Amino acid sequence: QEQLVESGGGLAQAGGSLKLSCVDSGRTFSNYAMGWFRQDPGKEREFVASIKLSAGNTYYTDSVQGRFTIARGNAKNTIYLTKNNLKPEDTDVYYCEGTTKPTKYHTHFKGYDNWGQGIQGTVAP
Repeated sequence: QEQLVESGGGLAQAGGSLKLSCVDSGRTFSNYAMGWFRQDPGKEREFVASIKLSAGNTYYTDSVQGRFTIARGNAKNTIYLTKNNLKPEDTDVYYCEGTTKPTKYHTHFKGYDNWGQGIQGTVAP
């Protein structure tokens, strides 16, 4: 069982910042893409940002464009999500996902084959 572990969640004030980290440590091969998603109870997991690890191309949902930055780390299958200018509506459980297979569906959670347990990020007004 591959292990994908998120860290860095917590509590921030509106206008503040949080940085999430993710390591997909169980893979023999490098991931093609990794992404961040978030989910409200009873709702479908929502795309936040993704990155194609080899090319470095990044993608964002409109609501976080200009505020969040996804980046790859130096270690294999490691990514970060820096969340700036946080808003209360950014409060959510954030999930990191990864896939070794080339896919055009990297902006949808079903385009991935491995994901973490999720990590809470709360933004106080």
